Amino acid sequence: MRVSNPKPEVRNPKQTRTPKLRNARAPEISIIRASDLFRVSNFGFRISCLLAATGVVILSGCGGPTVAKTSPDRNAAAGVDRVSAGKPQRKTLTLSTLQPGRIDAFEETPLYSKVTGYVDEVLVDIGDRVDEDQRLVRLWVPEMEDDLEQHRALVAQAEADVEQAKAAVAAAQAAARTAEARVSQAQAGIARAEADCDRWESEYKRNEELATGGSVTARLVDEKRNAWRAAEAACQEAAANVKSAEAAAAEAGANVRKIQADQTSAEARLKVAGATLARTQTLLDYAEIKAPFAGVVTRRSVDTGHYVHPANGGGTKPLVVVASTDKVRVFVDVPEVEAPLVDAGDGGDAAVVRVQALGGREFDATVTRTSWSLDPANRALRVEIDVLNDEGLLRSGMYATVNILLEEREDVLALPIAAILREAGAAYCYAVESGKLVRRPLELGLRSGDEVEVLGGIEPDDTIVLARVESLHEGQSVEVLPSAPKRLTEGNLR
Repeated sequence: MRVSNPKPEVRNPKQTRTPKLRNARAPEISIIRASDLFRVSNFGFRISCLLAATGVVILSGCGGPTVAKTSPDRNAAAGVDRVSAGKPQRKTLTLSTLQPGRIDAFEETPLYSKVTGYVDEVLVDIGDRVDEDQRLVRLWVPEMEDDLEQHRALVAQAEADVEQAKAAVAAAQAAARTAEARVSQAQAGIARAEADCDRWESEYKRNEELATGGSVTARLVDEKRNAWRAAEAACQEAAANVKSAEAAAAEAGANVRKIQADQTSAEARLKVAGATLARTQTLLDYAEIKAPFAGVVTRRSVDTGHYVHPANGGGTKPLVVVASTDKVRVFVDVPEVEAPLVDAGDGGDAAVVRVQALGGREFDATVTRTSWSLDPANRALRVEIDVLNDEGLLRSGMYATVNILLEEREDVLALPIAAILREAGAAYCYAVESGKLVRRPLELGLRSGDEVEVLGGIEPDDTIVLARVESLHEGQSVEVLPSAPKRLTEGNLR
């Protein structure tokens, strides 16, 4: 049947549009093209109600649209809603965070001058690869070179003083030993003098007795008395000699200690001279600027003849800057809500560093360390990832995109977010049991995209409503829709 007016007919949007049929005398079973249904996909729910009321069901397959009759008893059932449902799936859920990152050298050291002087030679330039302890810049410090020679001479003089003091100590010790020997000699003279005194005393007394009997003359007695007195005087002299020898020995010992003190003083002066020489040598060694580690020279700010001085403020430029290239640091700021999930160190979270400047090349690594505390400026956790750079492709200053795997749960029950109903802080879902809805409280775990882990509340064989849970209620009679064809999606049915 043709329409005489080619212009589209204006209809009330509240009215239901029903496609015209080719054969008006067809029985109660009507045929509707699937393409017509998709033209009115925005009114999918109304068409579902119309099809249920008229008893029309569309089945789409490889052979094209077909028509099947619907049981009159089913059509007669009142209050039965058709829902999309299925069993919870077991799968591996992952939670990751994708953040921008910045690549920096693992170590980057600006090198300044420790001493004041003139640049004698610059041995490297930017881009040069250097080894550890390699000379980079040499300075000329003439006054320090003169100081070094002077201090070397002072060290030599101090060493001579020490040797002289050692010789004096040896001489004093020899004199002390001589004095001690004289003390021993004097003590031996005392013993001899005392023996002579005892002998003459005995002679005197014996002759005195003989003189009483007239056996000897008085003159002989006087001689013996004088000899005894002379022996006593000799004893006193020997005792005095001992004291003199002991005094001389004490003086010699004191002299030894004095000269030993002079030796100690000379040795101390030698140490002072040596320390001064070492300090001057150390300062002069600063005239050679060396690489602290193997790397690349990234900056150079001096030329031959420049006058340089020690850094004394923020305005002083470094002579050269050396950066380590064997390994780089990737800095990432992780938002506060994800910060507690970041694991670092041994067993740290896996990370993939993607560098756009290298054609999107990816580098596998793990989270090495974190700042633990959040930055007050952006409420983010500073994360560092060490990446090996054996090929030297990663350069300081590059930007990267970093994907950090925060959590991974294997073989867990999962439901789509659309199947979860939340009320008063609790989570629920609807299970279909004997055509009725049963509300099940859920214990949820990890959320990954549009899916969430279910820790408890359902079993793997339960049939769970997967969509439109907000419009359903417990105890409601429902009919589970068959699996939707590829072209007829759940979204269109709703």
